[in-house]
Amino acid sequence: MNHPPQIKIPATYLRGGTSKGVFFRLQDLPPAAQQPGPARDALLLRVVGSPDPYGKQTDGMGGATSSTSKVVILSPATQPGHDVDYLFGQVSIDQPFVDWSGNCGNLSAAVGPCAIHMGLIDAARIPHSGVCTVRIWQANIGKTIVAHVPITEGQVQETGDFELDGVTFPAAEVALEFLDPADDGEGEGGGGAMFPTGNVVDALEVPGVGQFQATLINAGIPTIFLNARDLGYTGTELQADINEDKAALTRLETIRAWGAVKMGLIRDVAEAATRQHTPKIAWVAPPAAYTASSGKAVQAGDVDLLVRALSMGKLHHAMMGTAAVAIGTAAAVPGTLVHRAASGGARNAMPGSVRFGHPSGTLRVGAEAAQVNGQWTVTKALMSRSARILMEGWVRVSGDLA
Repeated sequence: MNHPPQIKIPATYLRGGTSKGVFFRLQDLPPAAQQPGPARDALLLRVVGSPDPYGKQTDGMGGATSSTSKVVILSPATQPGHDVDYLFGQVSIDQPFVDWSGNCGNLSAAVGPCAIHMGLIDAARIPHSGVCTVRIWQANIGKTIVAHVPITEGQVQETGDFELDGVTFPAAEVALEFLDPADDGEGEGGGGAMFPTGNVVDALEVPGVGQFQATLINAGIPTIFLNARDLGYTGTELQADINEDKAALTRLETIRAWGAVKMGLIRDVAEAATRQHTPKIAWVAPPAAYTASSGKAVQAGDVDLLVRALSMGKLHHAMMGTAAVAIGTAAAVPGTLVHRAASGGARNAMPGSVRFGHPSGTLRVGAEAAQVNGQWTVTKALMSRSARILMEGWVRVSGDLA
């Protein structure tokens, strides 16, 4: 039996925020994979090493967590007033699918630097030293992200002293603006208005589990917020507390599935199995002291609230960037569960921003929200991340995937 040789595909491996993934230029992919569909998904699954029944992704570029099983495709801008198109794929670890239903806020920080590195940004727009503003079209959800990328002597500045809880080493700061981040239903992951039910708090009935107060929001990424106490949690949980409890993960996935139906993202709970990336499910609690996964002591006075969130069926080791946008937006709207949890906190955040505690430490996110004609809207959300190229060259896959 003849076996095809491997082929080489140009790629760059980057960390963005607390995630990392394999970045491609669209034109570098094999012709069949330059269009959405089974051929593209099969190629990217093989690059990352999925599906892997062992859950390790040993034979691929993935890192066997939701934060490290990601791919990005960059291409010249198709939208006026933008510099680059950014398409994100969340690759399942043990199942044969790529979820294209949402964005990755952490990897958003790497898009601007990578687009410059790949030659997708007009050289005339890159200063010798200073900041290069890159306008990104987030193709999954049809939204604009503005990245402020530091430049030194014509090159992206990657080293620096900006520290981010959940990332071991400091790096250069990349400031991000998520413009009009509330979902309007136009992107692939659309589910309607910012509050799809029209309410800032809903009663979410979950057959066989119970009824919960929930804030269902489309901002950054569709997210279901619950009260930690209603789940029997404190908001100080670390990964082992949740991820080693199979019964808890099953219950939370059931709640997520019914929440997705209520948000209009799916028609039937059975569809949730093929839509693991969205919506996210998170729980909130008032400030409390705890010890982060790094051993860092977080005091109650350091934060305005506590948040824990699941990604791809597991408690995230820090916080997804898009979920941070949802947190900042919900915190700015009176009456949401997030706002209620924060309202009793130290309130040491700057106006328009909130600092929350997550398993790896703390994070500040800002949002500008207002009521327009009786409806809540958010003009932008702000946060800072860092990014760094880890490796560049080629990935290799079997030639029958070309």
